[in-house]
Amino acid sequence: MTTAIRIVLPYHLRTLARVTGEVQLEVEPPISQCSVLDALEGRYPMLCGTIRDHVTKKRRAFIRLFACEQDLSNEPLDAPLPEAVASGAEPYLIVGALAGG
Repeated sequence: MTTAIRIVLPYHLRTLARVTGEVQLEVEPPISQCSVLDALEGRYPMLCGTIRDHVTKKRRAFIRLFACEQDLSNEPLDAPLPEAVASGAEPYLIVGALAGG
């Protein structure tokens, strides 16, 4: 049984994927950051390598991952996402971090 997950992408990744607004994907349980990102890259292959490294699958340095107002960027990618995200009630946010001085 799949679950519809809502994903919010930063502007530059929405442009690359040619989408507007939120992306909704069907994801097989267990719902984790890894399963959501796998589904996202499977549906939008042009995003491969933009959020995670091609080989290591680790999050890119200037990408942050949020769910339910929590920064999950440093959490294990295979850890379950909060129930509100897994049920589709809350979106999973992929944010382009800013740097500078």
